Amino acid sequence: VQLQASGGGLVQAGDSLRLSCAASRRTSNYGPVGWFRQAPGKEREFVAAIDTWNSGPYYAGSVKGRFTISRDNTKNTVYLEMNKLKPEDTAVYYCAARDGRIITSAIDRAEQYHYWGQGTQVTVSS
Repeated sequence: VQLQASGGGLVQAGDSLRLSCAASRRTSNYGPVGWFRQAPGKEREFVAAIDTWNSGPYYAGSVKGRFTISRDNTKNTVYLEMNKLKPEDTAVYYCAARDGRIITSAIDRAEQYHYWGQGTQVTVSS
């Protein structure tokens, strides 16, 4: 199973970007598919997730209202629309997927995901 993340780049504060995560198999066959990010010197953190079985989607508090996660099962792709970007959003963004169900309270835990993309760099200048 492969996940290919793309769409990162260098933007200014207030701009928008859309990240894509293309999967090698049907995204509807996964459990949750999520986005995480890691800034230099910091731990990887949860950004957003979308799940086949549980209600949602789910967002970290720092991005709620600015980011939107969505899925196009016909293209086996999950998107992360990022609006009103801030310098603190600068990080490498990773998409991740899990086989099987997950309890809602664990959806933000990186160790619960089985597959990871290679990451795409997002840099927001002030």
